[in-house]
Amino acid sequence: MSLTVEKPGLQTTLQGAPRRGYRHMGVPWSGPADGVSMALANRLVGNGAEATALEITLGGFVAKFHQAGWIALTGAPAPARLNGRPAAYHTTLAVHDGDRLELDPPARGVRTYLAIAGGFAADELLGSGSTYLPARLGGHEGRALQAGDVLEIGAPDGEPDLISTPQEHRPHIGNSHMLRAVISAETGLLSPASKAALFEAAWTAGRAASRMGLRLAGPKLYLTSDGQMNSAAVFPGIVQCAEDGQPIALMADGQTTGGYPRICAVIGCDLHLLGQVRPGDTVKFLARDQALALEDNRAKAEFLASWLEPAN
Repeated sequence: MSLTVEKPGLQTTLQGAPRRGYRHMGVPWSGPADGVSMALANRLVGNGAEATALEITLGGFVAKFHQAGWIALTGAPAPARLNGRPAAYHTTLAVHDGDRLELDPPARGVRTYLAIAGGFAADELLGSGSTYLPARLGGHEGRALQAGDVLEIGAPDGEPDLISTPQEHRPHIGNSHMLRAVISAETGLLSPASKAALFEAAWTAGRAASRMGLRLAGPKLYLTSDGQMNSAAVFPGIVQCAEDGQPIALMADGQTTGGYPRICAVIGCDLHLLGQVRPGDTVKFLARDQALALEDNRAKAEFLASWLEPAN
């Protein structure tokens, strides 16, 4: 089975499993910006949670299928049509040879995920087929998809059940985001007033946003340093304070080291929410200590597993 991209939209890439275990060599994780939405899409078509899917940024995507199969849409709710008729999200959808899928820009969120039974074939590198655009690694020739690209699809493991994501497992995607966060290595460099502002202010997402990071705007933060330091390890979810006193939250493609102070870190169970923050949205950091963060991570992992990992 294959799919032809007729319109790629702003940026559509193949994303699957992150590249784990190579950050010490300067290789970022990559993988989906919203891993929960991708896993939910894969669940609906009978794939493993990290099977390669399409990450479609801000809609504008059109594709044609060349064989019968099953697909699912999750993530940012971009109005979707299959052969001109509305296509539902969080539901297993059957497609046939010649069918066309169209996605308009979403009103909320950023990234929509399209999974297909059998998963998309991708260029594997370091254990992952995920696209890392800055270095042109993985995915489809290491780049964003273009009109005319033909994507091959793997053989599905039988016919999937026609199911829908339970309502309680469908992430809410809005224009205001509450992200749980813990202090980080250089939080102590913030002035007392700035540390309070970090967790009390409603930050506004700026236009400088990509899979590498997201700039936030709000009250200027003051550090007891010049805003820079020797480069140190960073990872997705780390929030750095730039020289202008504004935070930068690192995302899936974020670099492995950085020289800006690390002032907090979004905890693991909320990383997927960062992937749906769009320019103009409001972001608020909710302070957690280490013990509560671990408990939050455990509880959310168990909640998601109750749907994503059904008993055999």
